[in-house]
Amino acid sequence: MKLFETLTEDTFLLYAANNYNNKQCTEAEEFYDDLNRFKYIKRLLSRYDDTGELQERLILNHIVVICNVFSIEAGTKMLWYKVKKQHWPIIKTMLVYLNYVNDNEKIEIPLNPLVVERLRHL
Repeated sequence: MKLFETLTEDTFLLYAANNYNNKQCTEAEEFYDDLNRFKYIKRLLSRYDDTGELQERLILNHIVVICNVFSIEAGTKMLWYKVKKQHWPIIKTMLVYLNYVNDNEKIEIPLNPLVVERLRHL
């Protein structure tokens, strides 16, 4: 079995640190600030469940920063791990929009038609 083939609570932080590539980072606090973006995305998705208001631009911004500092491959892997399965269609739709994953990746996860429509108007 390859190291970090599947993420767990025990390996997530080590995987994130191993894939962190922010040349401007000078303190551990900046690393943890970037990790907090996963929490912000989860909070925005929960708010969408509660209110029906999707802040797609803010979620997209967090995803872009995550994939910039961790790499697209590592960032998407960590997103799949951290985000609840019920929100995977929203995340997949945004990742396809950003060209971070192909339509044929994670084919078991459908695109969210409401998010597709919102992203078409950006």
